[in-house]
Amino acid sequence: MKQQVDDLALFGGPAAFLQPLFVGRPSIGDRSRFLERMNWALDNQWLTNGGPLLREFEERVADLAGVRNCVATCNATTALQLMYLAMGLSGEVIMPSMTFIATAHAARMVGLRPVFCDIDPATGCIDPREAEAAVTSRTSAVVGVHLYGRPSPIDELEKVTVKHGLKLAFDAAHALGCTYQGRRIGGFGTAEVFSFHATKVVNSFEGGAIVTDDDGLAQLLRSLNAFGTGAGGRTERIGTNAKMSEAAAAMGLTSLDAFDATVRHNRANHALYRSELLGVEGVSVFSFDEEESPNCQYVVVQIDEAVAGVHRDLLMQVLRAENVVPQRYFSPACHQVEPYRSECPVELPHTERMADQVLVLPTGPAVSGEDIRRVCDVVRCAVTRGRQVTERFHRRADQATASR
Repeated sequence: MKQQVDDLALFGGPAAFLQPLFVGRPSIGDRSRFLERMNWALDNQWLTNGGPLLREFEERVADLAGVRNCVATCNATTALQLMYLAMGLSGEVIMPSMTFIATAHAARMVGLRPVFCDIDPATGCIDPREAEAAVTSRTSAVVGVHLYGRPSPIDELEKVTVKHGLKLAFDAAHALGCTYQGRRIGGFGTAEVFSFHATKVVNSFEGGAIVTDDDGLAQLLRSLNAFGTGAGGRTERIGTNAKMSEAAAAMGLTSLDAFDATVRHNRANHALYRSELLGVEGVSVFSFDEEESPNCQYVVVQIDEAVAGVHRDLLMQVLRAENVVPQRYFSPACHQVEPYRSECPVELPHTERMADQVLVLPTGPAVSGEDIRRVCDVVRCAVTRGRQVTERFHRRADQATASR
């Protein structure tokens, strides 16, 4: 047990883990079932172009999201691009800056200008009042982000967009299987986008999908997804090649098979983190509404340096020395990096505070209860002795500089 600063690996103690413990280790599922699906695809020589595995995957995702249509893609960034294009957006698109950079980059790639607004500090999601304040004559849509799977304030955003005649869509990359007021994420706004990257609760190696109840939009998305082809395979418009392969669909189906078990494990892990870190001053664990259906894909903590005495970045170094590899999702925020920092400078105090404090800890089927207790043991030791850790770290750094 790490009880004193000297026990921390950063200061010479033994590492808590022999092998690295990562955030986002893939959930493989039943390998034999995946290989069965792959062998079927190879035996039938149908590897891409909307094969049976892809169609089954789309049907199952649509069912899980509670919508009529799912259009799978090679990744979620491309899915966002196709969604923006199919919605006919132009000019400015309002979105939170507290999101993965792809939300903004996808808009820029199709000729849109992301306009970043601040978040509600209590939820980390877009603040509807800030979104409305950012509306101009050039605004065509608001894009909400279900941050870490916590739903955006959908009702309030709908009121803003209806009032101003704007379209509404959601980046739901983290939110597969989650609910808002008892309804599955997927059917809100004009469309929503899921991610099936290797690190997600359901993965297809790489992959994404647009889900919608708009049948006409889905038909347009399928055309844009496959070179702009329409009925009879004739080219009808400019499109791209963003199709998901049968191999990716085979992995996605296998991961979907394990979805319920994965979510149960994630929820148990999240509850254990909250229990272990309860009462550690300066550390708050990002919570989810238990009356909804969170997938708990991420365990997110915020480190308040003023209370803890140690900055988030130094705590990261402490954990990495212990062979724990946390992540800063999402820090810096979008408006703090190029090209947005230079092109459209803006101050977003709530976003900047959260981006400076947020830290994501390992979870998922590969992470056990014992792993979590050891991670939290390190966090407790470093934070309860935060000022001592900080002073010692800087003193050592000063000594190293002086000896050069």
